[in-house]
Amino acid sequence: MKKIIAALSIVTFSYLSVNAQESTRIGGFLAFGSEIETIGFGANAEFPIMENLTISPGFIFYLPKDEVYVKMTIFELNANANYYFIHDDTFGIYGLAGLNYTNVKVRVEDFGFGLGDTTSNEGKFGLNLGGGANFDLGKKWMPFAELKYVVSDYDQLVLLAGVKFNL
Repeated sequence: MKKIIAALSIVTFSYLSVNAQESTRIGGFLAFGSEIETIGFGANAEFPIMENLTISPGFIFYLPKDEVYVKMTIFELNANANYYFIHDDTFGIYGLAGLNYTNVKVRVEDFGFGLGDTTSNEGKFGLNLGGGANFDLGKKWMPFAELKYVVSDYDQLVLLAGVKFNL
């Protein structure tokens, strides 16, 4: 019985990996966060799991924001599910929902009193809700745009645009 289960598992995972390799995408993008009001850059991927449904992990690092004696650094980790409502040879429109982890690090510089810099680091989990579009130009790469709202203690609207590469 164990051999049958092992064989079925190997066949299933082989099928999923072959199927996923046909449409797997990896990409890079620029992002803008409405609350932090700065530009970020990141990377994401798309792994098909069913017809019209992909899993899309991603990472965004926002450029550090410097104010007088204060430096703030933010990054996001995302795990989204994209459902394609329209998917043809040239265009794809999808809705997305997923999990978000946002980390904020704030460093307050020493004011010359010899106390040293003070650093605070905090992370919060939240939800992503939004949508996006892919524009297939018939190349190995495709431009895309995405708009999502992060629902958490660090609420913000995120607009991103970039390029995905077909593997």
